[in-house]
Amino acid sequence: MKPLSRYASLNDYVELARSLGLEPARLIRDCGLDPAGFGTQDRWIPAEAVAELLERSAAESGRDDFGVRLAQLRRFSNLGPLSLVIREEPDVRSALRLLSRHEHMYNEALHTEVIEANGMATIRVNVDVGRAVPVRQAVELTTGVLHGLLRGFAGPTWRPMQVCFSRPAPREAATYLKMFGPQVEFDQDFDGILTYSSDLDAENAMADPLLHAYARQLLGAMTPAREATVADRVRQLVELLLPTGRCTVEQVARSLGVDRRTVHRKLAEDGTTFTAMVDDIRGALAERMVANRRHSLTEVGDLLGFSSVSNFSRWFSARYGVSPRQWRATSTPTSA
Repeated sequence: MKPLSRYASLNDYVELARSLGLEPARLIRDCGLDPAGFGTQDRWIPAEAVAELLERSAAESGRDDFGVRLAQLRRFSNLGPLSLVIREEPDVRSALRLLSRHEHMYNEALHTEVIEANGMATIRVNVDVGRAVPVRQAVELTTGVLHGLLRGFAGPTWRPMQVCFSRPAPREAATYLKMFGPQVEFDQDFDGILTYSSDLDAENAMADPLLHAYARQLLGAMTPAREATVADRVRQLVELLLPTGRCTVEQVARSLGVDRRTVHRKLAEDGTTFTAMVDDIRGALAERMVANRRHSLTEVGDLLGFSSVSNFSRWFSARYGVSPRQWRATSTPTSA
């Protein structure tokens, strides 16, 4: 199956896109994502769609440094709950290893590797979205974020020996020089950061030794007891795709990197079908949204993927025995 990423991987995207004269909502939809989902940071989305959004944004804005610009806006807290644990690791090496070991908790397409030899530490960055598509902006975003994390761990005076990119040198390198300093090099054999091994021995500038044990306990609580099943991933994608009008088994299969027969077979093994899953998710969402009153019934129908309010009304009446309007009239108003 194709790897997934969290919406948190696009933190600050909307603000940067607008500042560069782009229409972020249109671009987000064009890549098969839901603009409303940016308010749900922990929701999983196809990593390929994230990479595509970054590449399109760079092309349309004419800013070849889009990924690095986005990295400049990142904060340590963008890692979510994992940041609370990494912050308390005693030294830079252990913080970096923990980050690498648990990177799947926030981005399944991201792979970082730390190689130490002859007093040097090479931190390689790779982004694999499951298909041979451009990922340069995603790689540069990741490298920029990693550079910022290392400065947070080692302290503001830390400087890498080299920041390497495999891409050709850009026409305008000002953004790269501003973020990485004169150590940035292009046309290299790998993407990543080169530093001294002794830099990794440094105490983590953010750590509080008294909190380390508690942070490790928190990590144990956060780590999933099992890997997500195909049914879990299909459910997440259905919730994501419903508002876009693209919630088909073919689209879900493409996002997972499998064919539609595999999706049907895996769901059958879990005792369900794609149609039943879509219907159940629609039902759960419809109950909340119809009672909410924040959206008109026409908007609710759109958000649930119906082509018209009459189709939505017929489906709702068949499922609940009353029309959406009657359900709303008898429901206690909610604000969420």
